[in-house]
Amino acid sequence: MTKEEILKAAAEVIAIEAQSILNLQGHIAEDFYKSVIAIHQTKGRVVVTGIGKSAIIGQKMVATFNSTGTPALFMHAADAVHGDLGMIQPGDLVLCISNSGNTPEIKLLIPWLKQGGNLLIAMVGNLESDLAVNADFVLYAGVNQEACPNNLAPTSSTTAQMVMGDALAVCLLHQRQFSADDFAKFHPGGALGKKLYVKVGDIYKANEMPAVKLEDSLQTVILEITSKRLGATAVLDANNELAGIITDGDLRRLLNKDVDLRSIAAKDIMGASPTTVSETQLAAEALDIMRNKKITQIIVADGKKYLGIIHIHDLNREGLIF
Repeated sequence: MTKEEILKAAAEVIAIEAQSILNLQGHIAEDFYKSVIAIHQTKGRVVVTGIGKSAIIGQKMVATFNSTGTPALFMHAADAVHGDLGMIQPGDLVLCISNSGNTPEIKLLIPWLKQGGNLLIAMVGNLESDLAVNADFVLYAGVNQEACPNNLAPTSSTTAQMVMGDALAVCLLHQRQFSADDFAKFHPGGALGKKLYVKVGDIYKANEMPAVKLEDSLQTVILEITSKRLGATAVLDANNELAGIITDGDLRRLLNKDVDLRSIAAKDIMGASPTTVSETQLAAEALDIMRNKKITQIIVADGKKYLGIIHIHDLNREGLIF
């Protein structure tokens, strides 16, 4: 294939799969609503099962359910009839994913699921399949064509299944009034978790606390910024209240001016009314402020009381920049 042919083929795949997703909107109906309510009200867990590519999509659904407050587990349809049916407990709800709804493993599994008395939700692309006919609720995730040129490899169909699963998870999230704080409880590790719970107060106390007075000389300012290694210093008034900030950028700009450096005091070059954050704010909020204002450090303060400085490198070390 030429470069143009490759790019055209890729664009066609995206267009086909995008249209398949949009077509799902017309199938969000009564059974979808009943499925959301049933999952929300179940006393047990959502047991997601499937085979082949649908099984892989099912594992992703389980991960999304669990991270958004809906307890779930995955049971491979082929393993289910070899002992894994024991995973299903009274009160659990089963979500079975199969594009055809007629694969041998799924057809073998259906009677055993029904025998256990567990509610069965089918996610299928064939409304006349064994799975669809025997399910309590049916979620249609069919597509007009696969993105594969032979219309064989599961592509559009698995994308449709994943999107339908996301729609379920998000509706359940709303139903449970699942908040950002709830989300943080399930994501304590990694950058995402830290973004939700690490506060400014957890970071700035490890840093030096550079500070000079209004009348301090330029030499004192330079020594303070250099020794504390944060690229800036706070400027305090006679009452030790925050009056301004001087950054290494301010110093570089000063050197480009034709002035008598020996006569310069901190008050002459500081930025008055500096941007500040409180120690109770999320570190991620501080990062957003720094990015919006295009600054690399920010003062931590309680009103006019100077508490310290955090640098963008601190946030990077915490894994908050990604």
